[in-house]
Amino acid sequence: MRVSVIGCGHLGIPHAAAMAELGHEVIGVDVDRSKVDRLNAGECPIYETGLPDLLTRHTAAGRLRFTTDVREAAAFAELHFIGVGTPIDADGRSYDTGQVYGAIRQLAPHLARPCTIVGKSTVTVGTTAQVTALAQRLAPARSAVEVVWNPEFLREGHAVEDTLRPDRIIAGLTTAAGEKAIRAVYAPILDTGVPLFVTDPQTAELAKGAANTFLGLKISYINAVADMCDAAGGDVSRIVDILGIDPRIGSGGMRPGIGYGGGCLPKDVRAFTASARQLGADRAAGLLRAAEEINESRTPVAVALVTRALGRPLAGAAITVWGAAFKPGTNDVRESPALSLAQALRQAGASVTVHDPQAVATAMRRNPEFEYTEDLAPSVHGAEAVVLATEWPEYREADPAALVSAPAHPLMVDCRTTLDADRWRAAGWTIHQLGRPGR
Repeated sequence: MRVSVIGCGHLGIPHAAAMAELGHEVIGVDVDRSKVDRLNAGECPIYETGLPDLLTRHTAAGRLRFTTDVREAAAFAELHFIGVGTPIDADGRSYDTGQVYGAIRQLAPHLARPCTIVGKSTVTVGTTAQVTALAQRLAPARSAVEVVWNPEFLREGHAVEDTLRPDRIIAGLTTAAGEKAIRAVYAPILDTGVPLFVTDPQTAELAKGAANTFLGLKISYINAVADMCDAAGGDVSRIVDILGIDPRIGSGGMRPGIGYGGGCLPKDVRAFTASARQLGADRAAGLLRAAEEINESRTPVAVALVTRALGRPLAGAAITVWGAAFKPGTNDVRESPALSLAQALRQAGASVTVHDPQAVATAMRRNPEFEYTEDLAPSVHGAEAVVLATEWPEYREADPAALVSAPAHPLMVDCRTTLDADRWRAAGWTIHQLGRPGR
């Protein structure tokens, strides 16, 4: 098929490259000329595992190209994915869907033949109906323009894998023509047995928020248990093992840490909570708000752990923070718990050096006040404490024996509960982890 992807960011670029990998001819559209030029040269402006190879191969082969001209996309494609951002609104609770409507207003007047618009962005319930009315009013093709809502369930750091090999595809639609288009564009994936859930638009719109909010609840729940373990002297990692073996619960997503972040999960929980209140489901909203409050508490909890581990006030302490990205596998630092923790440590008077395998450049633009390094071993030199804030595999695989002599004190505060504590202690380190006894 001939496909366009409107909006080339953390969602649009991986989606465009993955559609080319499936065999489609793809044109990506973005308003940023410098970004478009880099993409056409095969250069990836974001870090995402596996993405640079796909981008290079398919731009070189001519199967994937990028433009700033939406008219070119309208003339070229029979199916248009909308992957623009839906940041949190000025009220701090609901989605700002201005970019979605802006994309439709730019695209629709050039749609003179039957086609399908497929929304990928996370939106408020009722958006599909409004987008359909707007598109069909502005498009010369009128009712021959179909609108389907197809929310993405990508994990940043795994966006390519999750697009090519998803665990499910959801399509909110109202016509047989819309379903036919979805089945056609995703045929190579559906042929492997991936389930397709065809629903009404409002169910599809709610599904993304429901999934992310449940994950947020799970993360906040195990962090609350970690706080109880910290108070009682229990071991949250053993509790995760005990809970995880229960098939009704499972251990996926239940790693104690400093909370969730990034460009999707925090805003989805906020917006889903706001939707619950708007729909009159006040008890649901109260439950969801409690999960938010626990997540918001994680930075002060982590600061308290670092202070307790250090054994003195943070003022004047040299602290190395391992991690800037909100999660491994990406250079995205939006709402990064790691940077929030680094900022709180600095505000308490510590001198902070930040290391990250991929996100130093993006973090430096957002938080230029820190010292940064991309070299792991020198990052701990002279540190009075090393704080692990993003669970990159580079940190799990680091050799504690090779690093033990570099810091002023071999003190590790693992705020992601990801290291083998016995291995680090055997190498001479003192290690503290959230919700686990430290020694």
